[in-house]
Amino acid sequence: MKNHAITLEDRYCAHNYSPLPVVLSSGKGIWLWDQDGKRYMDMMSAYSAVSFGHSHPDLVAALSKQAGQLAVVSRAFYSDQLGPFLQLLCEITGMPKALPMNSGAEAVETAIKAARKWGHKVKGIADQTAEIIVCRGNFAGRTTTIVGFSSEAQYRDGFGPFSGGFVSVPFGDAAALEAAITPRTAAFLVEPIQGEAGIIVPPEGYLAKCREICDRHNVLLICDEVQTGLGRTGRLLASDHDAIKPDGLILGKALGGGLLPVSAFLARADLMAVFTPGDHGSTFGGNPLAAAVGHAALRLLRDDKLADNAQLMGERLLTGLRAISHPAIREVRGKGLLIGMDLDPSFISAREFCERLMQQGILSKDTHDTVVRFAPPLIITANDIDAALEAIKYTFSSLSSPPAHLTERSYA
Repeated sequence: MKNHAITLEDRYCAHNYSPLPVVLSSGKGIWLWDQDGKRYMDMMSAYSAVSFGHSHPDLVAALSKQAGQLAVVSRAFYSDQLGPFLQLLCEITGMPKALPMNSGAEAVETAIKAARKWGHKVKGIADQTAEIIVCRGNFAGRTTTIVGFSSEAQYRDGFGPFSGGFVSVPFGDAAALEAAITPRTAAFLVEPIQGEAGIIVPPEGYLAKCREICDRHNVLLICDEVQTGLGRTGRLLASDHDAIKPDGLILGKALGGGLLPVSAFLARADLMAVFTPGDHGSTFGGNPLAAAVGHAALRLLRDDKLADNAQLMGERLLTGLRAISHPAIREVRGKGLLIGMDLDPSFISAREFCERLMQQGILSKDTHDTVVRFAPPLIITANDIDAALEAIKYTFSSLSSPPAHLTERSYA
């Protein structure tokens, strides 16, 4: 018999997701529990939104205290929480200015508006002609503008007409970026590591080359670090691996501490100066409750050195996954605690593997049919990593024999 909670969702909720058949009811740290009390290790972290673990006591305390005092007021007024939050955010990232929003997609839209207006008003690109270069395989959200520059057919199908103004180049190819730049180019919008595309890591030094190219052509470099930022890849920002500073930076997910949607677009001062009162805004963006939680999340990230833990635990997990010898595994790739395991779909689909992992007490999510993602909370320990690896190994060992056409292969 189908679970009642699943039945209700199926009946009343739009079918825009296809969840694994588990009904979760509580969470603490890296752990989740279903309605029957079974415990699962969260190896997904809500796409990095739960980087600090579920119900972290410091974050819950900040949320509760502020909710009982003042939760939401319009940006038509000042609040005592927003300034300190943005000060810490700017100091930690080294970016001079910040504009608070809610979802990651809203922050991306903010970056697009800033880049276009800068292109028209500062660079001198003719009105209505500014272009932004993006990468194939990108994922920046679900608004019509954003899906309009997606290379994924399903994300676009039926949702046009699209606004245009975007040029797509291969990810990881700096030469392709330079070849695509014209006098109309305002910005290059890029994820340092492509998450939804399957944890695609570019060649070493890619962002550094892009930084040099953008400088030479007076093009803004805007890094979408909604998923990769705030410690996820073993550095505060994934762009730190190439020791570069973008002109614009997009953060979200972990910024809300796993409790609230909090995002921000950060930029150099002259870029942010294109916004004047009335140009852009958000009813909830920068509200006192979000600011208080975001401030507490940033302090926790800094004081507990969670980026360092992500680097160490990520190396342990990556090494352990790469040591698994099984013909279904095509590649394991990633940085820090953002790792993708690419499976041969003729052996097993990533969805089926995630379902089997769920039976072993590990929750993850597939992407693009072939990649299983591993992105646990940044608080994970070595013992937790080792336990996860044992469950993953067992799942592989329990698979049936490979299809006949695979048996002739030679596996290193």
